Amino acid sequence: MKTSVITVCRNSASTIEDALRSVASQSYPDIEHIVVDGASTDGTLDIVDRYRGRLAKVMSEPDRGIYDAMNKGVAVAGGEVICFLNSDDIYANNTVISKVVNYLEQNNLDAVYGDVEFFKSETPEVTLRRYRSNRFRPDRIGWGWMPAHPALFVRRRIFDQYGGFRIHYRIAGDFEFVARIFHRNALRYCYLPEVLVRMRLKGISTAGWRNTWLLNREVLQACRENGIPTNIFKILSKYPAKMLEYLQA
Repeated sequence: MKTSVITVCRNSASTIEDALRSVASQSYPDIEHIVVDGASTDGTLDIVDRYRGRLAKVMSEPDRGIYDAMNKGVAVAGGEVICFLNSDDIYANNTVISKVVNYLEQNNLDAVYGDVEFFKSETPEVTLRRYRSNRFRPDRIGWGWMPAHPALFVRRRIFDQYGGFRIHYRIAGDFEFVARIFHRNALRYCYLPEVLVRMRLKGISTAGWRNTWLLNREVLQACRENGIPTNIFKILSKYPAKMLEYLQA
């Protein structure tokens, strides 16, 4: 079952090679890796060029944001399974895709998701936080919970049925997508209780309190657009559990 891994990047020269190498080292034999670059100017494409032989498609052009770029990747993807690996993330080991795809296939599932670990570039051996996706259930979307997006693997037919990412979101487009496909509890899905992806502790959704406030406003908007009852106090109530993840790490 062909799997499309989509990596969106812009000016990611300091990290993109780790992501490319991580996908290239996967043991699963039927992977197409698609890179969607937002017209980088820092040498990112020079690094991508070194991996052209392992890449199914490379696009480089201006876009209207990360979710527009993700949609471009989905539009050209030919896999039955679609997932996203950010340009500063890596898979936890070289059997992740093999394990996930086999689980999807054997159990006839629509989606599989797992956990992610966060680390700093200067100390990759130290896990600062483990995002545990087992807290997610469709009835918890209104409380702001979602599976870790880089550790979410979805059948292509789900994109065909529900559509792609809504590009008017700046930060929470992945949350809105999860809310849209999961909230009616119609998908066949499963949680794998293990780390699938390791993420550098940075990025648009963790870059200071202004982005945190924007994220939560967009989460509220996503719930309302999908008819999910919520309020800002419910959404903010998840933060004590998130802080606990740092202590448990």
